Amino acid sequence: MTLCLNGAKILLGITGGIAAYKSAELCRELTKKGANVRVVMTKGATEFITPLSMQALSGNPVHIELLDSSAEAGMGHIELAKWPDLIVIAPATANFIARYSQGLADDLLGTLLLASTSRVALVPAMNQAMWLNPLTQRNINELLRIFQKNIDIWGPQNGEQACGDVGPGRMLEAKEICSNVEGLFSCKNPPVIGKGELFGKRVIITAGPTREAVDPVRYISNHSSGKMGYALAGACRDQGAEVVLISGPCYLDCPESVQRVSVISAIEMYETVMKELNLGCDIFIASAAVADYRPLHLSDKKIKKNGEADMSIALCQNPDIVASVASTPHKPFTVGFAAETNDLIKYAAGKLKKKNLDMIIANDVSNPSIGFNSEQNEVHVITKNDQIKLERKSKSNLSIEIVNLIIKHKLSAC
Repeated sequence: MTLCLNGAKILLGITGGIAAYKSAELCRELTKKGANVRVVMTKGATEFITPLSMQALSGNPVHIELLDSSAEAGMGHIELAKWPDLIVIAPATANFIARYSQGLADDLLGTLLLASTSRVALVPAMNQAMWLNPLTQRNINELLRIFQKNIDIWGPQNGEQACGDVGPGRMLEAKEICSNVEGLFSCKNPPVIGKGELFGKRVIITAGPTREAVDPVRYISNHSSGKMGYALAGACRDQGAEVVLISGPCYLDCPESVQRVSVISAIEMYETVMKELNLGCDIFIASAAVADYRPLHLSDKKIKKNGEADMSIALCQNPDIVASVASTPHKPFTVGFAAETNDLIKYAAGKLKKKNLDMIIANDVSNPSIGFNSEQNEVHVITKNDQIKLERKSKSNLSIEIVNLIIKHKLSAC
């Protein structure tokens, strides 16, 4: 067995929900992978699973009380906060998420989170109505806004719940959570830029929208934020690739050690892609939302009202960047994106075949909680012989899963 988490220090926080029984299996999976696990339980969690069970599985004492006289002589809770490489809260109940988003520190787990600078992964588990409640979604979005790249939301899954309801709210299974943890560490501890499955490979990624000028002050564009493309660039870099990120207008920080080339229009993006392609490319990921059309005639002066109630602008088609890349004689492994509002799988599968792509990532942009401008996404990954749904999670974590699938399919194609 490969100990991908060998030596990783993981603090497992367990809160008071029925899904706490899954935390025992998660602890077992993490320790099997070589992680050093310490467990912190809320008092509510002890009603569902015993501290003795978690101590036996982790091999370490279980922490429950904030004011523990045996530990506090050495400021034990502060030392514990400094210890982990990663904090995983599984299950994360609606009550815990609400308290965390408000910065409350009235128990040990809340205090540790405020005192720690470690990355945090929340694994929600609750009734489907509680998860969909706007207050819970506000709390989740507030945590994502505040902590950005230092927090991940894993799940929840859709399915039948303990109360009999069916919908989103089930905690991810232990093996999937463990796989997500491995993805963060990339089988290294900690992840090392310059090594990994894509070491020595050159990856070109397009991201963000394009702007098609109508006149000096107006343009045609779309709602793409570029977050998915930027996250993919970071995930490819973490796997050791040399990454070129060709970005439309975005207000995002470029991932460290990634080369960004900024463009405005679809024509600029096309020309830049073709230029970079000639310098070598092993994998091309077209995540940009490129405008399909541009004005046929660009006015060099601001267009004025002419007194008419209506006006029309003639449009011409922009080059199809991903199809152009896929038609080159020595095409790289080519990944497209299909942002659709209906018939998602049908349209995506059609694009995969028509454009000669190796893989396409399909996402439903009609849902405002995922896709354009959101912090989370869920997608279908489609190849000629396979179709996999990746459940809703943060775009940074989703990008790790997508890159792992690209690696798997590229290796099998070689």
